[in-house]
Amino acid sequence: MFVVNNFMMAIAQLLDFVLTAYMWIIIGRAVISWVSADPYNPIVKFLYEATEPVLSRIRRLIPVSFGGIDFSPMILILAIMFLQSFVVQTLKQIAMGMG
Repeated sequence: MFVVNNFMMAIAQLLDFVLTAYMWIIIGRAVISWVSADPYNPIVKFLYEATEPVLSRIRRLIPVSFGGIDFSPMILILAIMFLQSFVVQTLKQIAMGMG
C-alpha cells in the first residue's frame, strides 16, 4: 500500500511543480507585454506560444479587458492557485490517508 501512497504523493508534488512553473511563465508573459520586446526573440516566442492557447480561451469565455488592460493572466493565475489549493492538497491528503 505504501507504493500507492508514494505514487500519489509524487503525482501531487509533480502537479504542484508544473502549476507553479506555468504560473511563472504567465507572469513572464505579462511582464513582457508591458515593454516593447522583440517578437522574434526565442524567449518571447516561447512565452507567447506557451500561454496564448489558454489565455485566448479565457478571453473568449469572459471578456476581461477593461480600459485596455487584459485581466486574463490574472484569472489564469487565480485558477492555478485554486488548483494548487484544492487538487494538489486533496491528492496529498488522499495519499496520507492511504498510508
